[in-house]
Amino acid sequence: MLKILEPGLSTSVQDLGRFGYYHMGMPPSGALDRYSFQLGNLIVGNPYNTAALEITFIGPKIEFQREMVIALTGAYVKPLVNGQEIPMWQAVRVREGDVISFTFTQGGARAYLCVAGGIDVPERLGSRSTYLLCQFGGYEGRKLEQGDILHTGNPRQSLNAIEGRALPEELWWKQNKPVELRVVTGLCSYKVQPDSLFNFLMEEWTVSTEADRVGYRYKGNSPLTFKDIPQPFGAGDNPSNVVDMGYPVGSIQVPNGEEPIILLNDAVTGGGYMTVATVISVDLPKVAQSLPGTPTRFLSVSIEQAMAARQEEQRKFRYAEEILASHQRYQTS
Repeated sequence: MLKILEPGLSTSVQDLGRFGYYHMGMPPSGALDRYSFQLGNLIVGNPYNTAALEITFIGPKIEFQREMVIALTGAYVKPLVNGQEIPMWQAVRVREGDVISFTFTQGGARAYLCVAGGIDVPERLGSRSTYLLCQFGGYEGRKLEQGDILHTGNPRQSLNAIEGRALPEELWWKQNKPVELRVVTGLCSYKVQPDSLFNFLMEEWTVSTEADRVGYRYKGNSPLTFKDIPQPFGAGDNPSNVVDMGYPVGSIQVPNGEEPIILLNDAVTGGGYMTVATVISVDLPKVAQSLPGTPTRFLSVSIEQAMAARQEEQRKFRYAEEILASHQRYQTS
């Protein structure tokens, strides 16, 4: 079990999310940085979708009430066990009574604490993820609070077999600046003047302080200008409005043409604002790890290029699996 001594700013239980309910208005929730989350689970021998803790900006203080193996991934948080720093991106054994604490996240916004066996909370619609807006799933539908007790599942393999497994630095999450987000232009980009869309893609934007699991707002450039075309019936007079449309995770809406908002895992699933583009899935962790003030550019890519980027990410996961499997063989030989 894990006892929460201090909750941090916003610590919640997440897995890869719940799917199949988007048409009912239920977003997927789940880990915002899926890359770091999945590799953390891989390090401790869990399936990729095993529930873990997502730590945002300020980490919690947690007492381990039994021996277990853990791994920290994502943004650097200087994890300390009983005051002694432990490495990230590596399987580390902790013992009953040990206390882990963290500094502020550095270079990014979110870190992941994965434990062998995973965080054992009830499934809701096939997922253990927390949807904070509706207080659904996770641990009582909310972020963690002081005094909470989290149970863990049974590890798939012995603690001795996985302790010390690590990934090389080349596979660690890193954020370059300015952040470059690859996007596929959206269904409604036809409403925007070509030179305005060109400027949107070429200019540099800045992450505002309005950045959370629902979405990230960007500031810094001139508003979009729209073509003089009739609005559809029911859409109103503002050219940034439509009657209604679905919002994929990563879609970029620009209310009144002024400030782009990238919709993330806890956002509404549809509405009446047009979307100008959608961030490709592989680059969504870059959004989730961006701190306020982070300079950002949008790069238009094709569907084929987006699929190639996904295949490249899958190759990284296979490479990580090979490295960890070789470490396993070395330890057991």
